[in-house]
Amino acid sequence: MVEINVSNQAQVTLVEVSGRVDSMTANQMGSALGSQISDGRVHLVLDLSAVDYMSSAGLREIVTALKSVKRASGDLRIAQPSDRVREVLEMSGLSTIFRIYATQADAVKSY
Repeated sequence: MVEINVSNQAQVTLVEVSGRVDSMTANQMGSALGSQISDGRVHLVLDLSAVDYMSSAGLREIVTALKSVKRASGDLRIAQPSDRVREVLEMSGLSTIFRIYATQADAVKSY
């Protein structure tokens, strides 16, 4: 099960995800990100501190969102990924593509 909370902080949209992001739930996260992007919110911070598992389906959704925001001159930055998620990002090579911040506040301030 996955929970997603979206909030706006000045020009930045914060998307907080908690739970397991796997083949059954990744589309929920993708839909949440996609709806923000289609509404013109292209400065996104994805907080993954409460995600205890992320499959390749979840990685695919965040890469898709990154491509979408980049096309609109925006960015998707990751805040405080859990140890397991950080490990998956590093093993997949995605840690070199995403800007990853230690705290949510640092990620928001980076814009």
